[in-house]
Amino acid sequence: MVFVGAGDIATGGGNDEATARLLDGIAGTVFTLGDNVYSNGTAAEFAERYEPTWGRHKARTRPVPGNHDYGTSGAAGYFGYFGAAAGDPTKGYYSYDLGDWHIVALNSEIDVGAGSTQEQWLRSDLAASTKTGTLAYWHRPRFSSGAHGSSTRTTALWQALYDYNAEIVLVGHDHNYQRFAPQTAAGVADPARGIRQFVVGTGGAGLYDFSTPIANTEAYNVNTHGVLKLTLHPGRYDWQFVPVAGKTYTDSGSAACH
Repeated sequence: MVFVGAGDIATGGGNDEATARLLDGIAGTVFTLGDNVYSNGTAAEFAERYEPTWGRHKARTRPVPGNHDYGTSGAAGYFGYFGAAAGDPTKGYYSYDLGDWHIVALNSEIDVGAGSTQEQWLRSDLAASTKTGTLAYWHRPRFSSGAHGSSTRTTALWQALYDYNAEIVLVGHDHNYQRFAPQTAAGVADPARGIRQFVVGTGGAGLYDFSTPIANTEAYNVNTHGVLKLTLHPGRYDWQFVPVAGKTYTDSGSAACH
């Protein structure tokens, strides 16, 4: 099963069209990691900026919202554009299965703390899954070396995923690419049970630079737009960062599930 996408996408510039062209040549389910359109997530912005580019793949897209999508009250533009694919507009989180993998789309823009409705839903959802691999995605990173940096906001989500042996977390918000070694919610390297996080804020918005990568960083790039292509196999996964035309940076590898 191929799972491909990025976050921080449609500005109306050329980079969002360049990443959309990558999707044109990659089959599978498309994910977005929030900040789908700039700057305020209005219906007009979705029509003018997202629809002509990534909108070509709307029928196979499973999105999550970001802070810019909530620039419109209740993220009405976002939920109005994606419809049922975005889940209940009062929640913005949902789950589904792809082959042998369970996929959880979460909403980092509402309450995500321990004991919150979303965290309790997540634990119940994970407990009910019978799949061998679990992947979750949302907008704001738990760990990042970028301008926004690491945030403890989503620690409870990470802990729930860790408790249920999840493999992968995908996030955006910082406009660059970062790959981390498997780690705990506290940022302690844990090759046996840790979760690997990818920051993929490379969908089209202007990129963010940084100088010194934080602990457990395995790979990063600050000057290349592109998409992350995951191939989800029974019991393992492959990753490949695919750069836009004219750029050469890539990152690829494989790992087994816990």
